[in-house]
Amino acid sequence: MAETRAKIAELDPVWARIVTEAEQAVVDEPLLGGLVHSSVLHHPTIERALGYRISLKLASGEMSEQILREICDEAYAADPSLALSARADIVAVYERDPACHRFLQPLMFFKGFQAIQTYRVANWLWRQGRKDLAYFFQMRCSEVFGIDIHPAARIGKGIMIDHAHSIVIGETAVVGDNVSMLHSVTLGGTGKEEEDRHPKIGDGVLIGAGAKVLGNIKVGNCSRIAAGSVVLHEVPPCKTVAGVPAKIVGEAGCDQPSVSMDQLLGK
Repeated sequence: MAETRAKIAELDPVWARIVTEAEQAVVDEPLLGGLVHSSVLHHPTIERALGYRISLKLASGEMSEQILREICDEAYAADPSLALSARADIVAVYERDPACHRFLQPLMFFKGFQAIQTYRVANWLWRQGRKDLAYFFQMRCSEVFGIDIHPAARIGKGIMIDHAHSIVIGETAVVGDNVSMLHSVTLGGTGKEEEDRHPKIGDGVLIGAGAKVLGNIKVGNCSRIAAGSVVLHEVPPCKTVAGVPAKIVGEAGCDQPSVSMDQLLGK
């Protein structure tokens, strides 16, 4: 057993840490034992655990947990990048969210993480041409988590969505790697255009609570968008924008604002 654990830890340190934390969670709170065992400890890999959690959350009278789990398992088996991105998302949440103290928490309790993983499966379905099923995943994600991400949107890895109420990400939106956003963020269009109409968010960007980024505009790498801002024009890299409409108010203040999560203006 010790040798097996050492092998797992070497090959998949994120999953190994989740398993260790899950075992301790059962000791600390036995009433959660059934949930923790079914969600984590009964599964040999993070892919299987992710598939179980997503299917459990999305299941309804319209589609059973078993069917959803088969779809998720198929997606994870066909595209290893889905679980690799999930691992990066877990680390991102742990490093950036002061309320996250264990790798176990995003998988078990954080709807922002769970919604992003639901989107990743929906996006895989979309890329396979299974668009109606992708729309079903989008619908259930919106109903269950209050987060509406179009399955055609392109979202990178290392994503942290804190609190995650009322997030909207449109069809042609692009979100880079290592982006952090807070609740009530909209990456939307400005009208009824049918072509490329949504924002392109660069790597390392921090988007504050309630910010709206509208139209086919670029937000440069490592920039900051202040809470409550309405962004209608391109944002250069490494700048801070604020206001309605948003204007440049200074530098980003550091080389990785999405990691520092520093939202104070004037820095």
